[in-house]
Amino acid sequence: MKINLLLSTVLFVLLSACADDVPDLSRLPGDAVILAFGDSLTHGNGAKESESYPTVLQELTGRTVINAGISGEESGPGLRRLPGVLEQYKPQLLILCHGGNDLLRKKDIHKMEANIRNMIQLAKDKNIPVIMLGVPKPGLFLSSFEVYKKIADTTEIIFIEDLIPEVLGDNGLKSDTVHPNKDGYRVMAETISLILKESGAI
Repeated sequence: MKINLLLSTVLFVLLSACADDVPDLSRLPGDAVILAFGDSLTHGNGAKESESYPTVLQELTGRTVINAGISGEESGPGLRRLPGVLEQYKPQLLILCHGGNDLLRKKDIHKMEANIRNMIQLAKDKNIPVIMLGVPKPGLFLSSFEVYKKIADTTEIIFIEDLIPEVLGDNGLKSDTVHPNKDGYRVMAETISLILKESGAI
């Protein structure tokens, strides 16, 4: 599968630079469940179901990865949905990518922040470690919206800040302005897999 070599190199350099800052995670047993929770970026809009980042991540890690992404979902409904999903799948790791629809629809940022913080706390209350992906704010120059860094700094979770902005900043890796294509989702999965290896989770 052809992946943008330059972007892959850039991501590798970024990961190498921050490798020492990745917190240690407990090793995930072979039968562990990883929950990928979010909206259309998790669901995999712009690619086939088999090409979404959770599906590719499952192939790369050898662990079960549940795709719990719902297209168009805002953070409020996501927060209300999460407890049932955690109870249903009982994951050993949560990968959280949410809030993009709040940003696109210009919803209250303070409410979005509170919703995401509460999602993280729901996982922590069950001793489930969290990896959060930063979502870019709408605009010409893509960068992770600053509220995600604020959340990460105060919740002590693993934060992958620039992955989605970097992918969406490359025309060869996106299907439209807000969704990756199959190659973009593979880059997401490969990067998350590297983070899991750096943390000792796999």
